[in-house]
Parts: sequence; C-alpha cells; structure tokens
Amino acid sequence: MSVRIIVGAQWGDEGKGKIVDLLSEGTSIVARYQGGANAGHTIVHGDRKYILHLIPSGILHPAVQCVIGNGVVIDPVALMDEIHMLESMGVNISGRLHISHKAHLIMPYHKMLDAAREKQAGSIGSIGTTGRGIGPAYFDKAQRIGIRIVDLLDRDLLCDKLRTNLEEKNQLLQAIYDQEPLDVDALIEEYLAFDTHIDPYITDTTALLNMALKDGKSILAEGAQGALLDLDHGTYPFVTSSNPTSGGACTGLGIPPTSITSIMGVVKAYSTRVGNGPFPTELHDATGDLLRSEGHEFGATTGRSRRCGWLDIPALKYSLMVNGITEIALTKLDVLGALDEIRICTGYSVDGKPAKLFPADVRTLERVTCDYITLPGWKSDIEGISSFDALPAEARSYVETIERLLETRVTWVSTSPAREDTFRR
Repeated sequence: MSVRIIVGAQWGDEGKGKIVDLLSEGTSIVARYQGGANAGHTIVHGDRKYILHLIPSGILHPAVQCVIGNGVVIDPVALMDEIHMLESMGVNISGRLHISHKAHLIMPYHKMLDAAREKQAGSIGSIGTTGRGIGPAYFDKAQRIGIRIVDLLDRDLLCDKLRTNLEEKNQLLQAIYDQEPLDVDALIEEYLAFDTHIDPYITDTTALLNMALKDGKSILAEGAQGALLDLDHGTYPFVTSSNPTSGGACTGLGIPPTSITSIMGVVKAYSTRVGNGPFPTELHDATGDLLRSEGHEFGATTGRSRRCGWLDIPALKYSLMVNGITEIALTKLDVLGALDEIRICTGYSVDGKPAKLFPADVRTLERVTCDYITLPGWKSDIEGISSFDALPAEARSYVETIERLLETRVTWVSTSPAREDTFRR
C-alpha cells in the first residue's frame, strides 16, 4: 500500500504532467484530486503532444487506472472534448477512467458569472482567472447549492435544484452584469444528455481507491495548479479556489492521511506566474523575455504569456514546509542554458529588515526586497543529457546550490519537454 503525492511547489506550470506521466509506469492508479479544466498538463511522447485539463496524466499508460476525484469540478464540455481528443489519438480509455459521483459540475452560469465578475473588476481588482467557471462552481459547493454528478440520476431533483439556482443566477446575470438569462429546460436537457455519455465512467471512487489501498496497490495523487495558489496557504486573494497542497489529496479523493507514503514537489528551475498577484523575483527586462521565449512560457489552457523571474528560495521553503515535501523533481533546467549568469533569491527584506517568515499578506509580499546570489551560467545546450555527471559543471553546481539552500534532495532532473529527457539521480 502506497500513496505518492505530486505537488506543484510554485505558482503552477512547473511541469507536473510530465513528472506524473513518467512516474505512472508501474503505478496502479493515478488520481486527480482538485481543480478543474483551468489546469493544463502537457505531455510530450515522441513527436506527439498531449494537453490534458481534467483527465489524469497517467492515462497514456495502458495498464494504469485513472480517477477524477470528488474534489475536482467538472466542465462537461471540456471533459467530453478531452475524451474525444484522446480517443482520436489512439488512447484507449474504456474501463480505465473513473469519475467520482460526488464531483461537482460546472454549469454554463458559472462560466458566465466568472467572466462577468472579472470584466467588472477591471485591471485593478481582477484576480486573473481563466474564466472557466472554477471559482463560481466552488462557491456554489460551499453554499451547498452545487450540482453533483449524482444529481443527474434523479431528474426531478435536478430540475428542482436548477430552477432554484437559476432564479438567483438569472437575476445576477441580468440586473448586475447585463447578461441574457439562461433557459432552465434547455439546461436540464443538455445535462441529462451529458449524463448518458459519461455514465460508463461514473463510480464511487472513494470506495475504489480505499479498496485498492486494502489490496496493496500503489496510487499516484496528482494536483493541479501550485502550492502558492492554494486557497488557504497561497498568496491570497490571488489564488485558485481549491487546495493544490498535499492536504487537498485526502479530502479531494477520500483517502486517509495515514495512507500517504511520500510527497514530491515539482520545481521549475526558475519562477513563473500566470495572472495577477505578487511575484517578488519577476523580471521586467530582456532576461525575463528570454526565459519566456526559451521556456515557451505560454499557458496550455489559455495561451496567456507567463510572467518570468528568478528562482525564489523563501517561497519554496514555505511551500516545502506546508506540503511536507521530501524530494524535488527539477524541471526546465535546459532553459537556463541561454544565460551568462543565473541569480537565485535567497531571502527577503522588508523595510530594511530580514523577513523571517513568508509574508501572509500580499501588500507586504509586493514590497519585499530580494537578496540574491549570482552563479555562472553554462552557455550550452543540455537537451537530451541523461545523467547528472554528464551535465556541465555549472549546471551541476546550480542543482547542488538549490539542494543546499532548500536542504532537500533533487531526485529527478528534466532537460527538455520530452519524457526520455528526464533522469533520476
């Protein structure tokens, strides 16, 4: 019996999909525990690129079972598009995909409200969401008025809940956001039709996972986004609407904390962030542009440009503490090969005084001064290198410096987007 959690240790986009895909070999089940179709996990196999939003990254391994847990909010359109995409690319998911009957559904009004609120907030008050309805869906879940997949089984209950919800939502859409109201009957028919398509995948995934644990099987728990976007522990309010941190795996899958055997943090060799919010090491210069270009830093879900900056050790120390991370998979080391010098933020100062802890409020985090060390770059292409000893001395020194500063072992290193260009130390 083992449960290994894979956590993004920064602001997301660390390359979790690739690492989960790699570690899925020999794993019984890969389970996604939170978030929605706002996630984008890119996996490169040979000359093929797969971009997954809801389905776990282990789906490309024929022997692996995949679970979408109760903590995920599901957009029916995105899910069906993803299933059809995988099938068209020759991936067999029949009998391998299991979706929790307790997962909440993203409704059309969630997307409309998400987009309308962001537009009304303007550039100053905007969080920078993907507009996929994630936040409003989790809001309804907390309000106890959400629509769960199990509700699709009872037409009368579904009708009652949707009529009640739409009475409020249509008032908001019309009176506050000047949007056209939704037709409840059309919505009911649309979601009942969706139910017939996903019925083969629906199961009690909590029971499935716990039975697997009882049978001694291995589970890889996959989060979306990153720890610094966690609703409780991230840079609030510029966060996601769920818990990407390791604690979210237990509530998002219905497995006990005692089943967790290891927690790996995926760390990009530099820092990126999508959307608004504090970013202490952000680069607003040619170096930032170079990292964006060399790293192809554009969102897999929205195509938005990612903000780029140096590696942030204080933020990572905080992330390692909150998640209980004991090992690191370091990705995109190859991107730094274009630089003469590489900087690492080793500490923060606030009003001239060293900051002992990672600031909880964004105003303080926005005005920290970063303390840096500078390391020499290796100015060479390391793509395809498959052992640590074969890396340039400067690249090895960079990895070893990260280990020393974080007091945590870097066990995996990635030197390109391809699966084969990732090696274990």
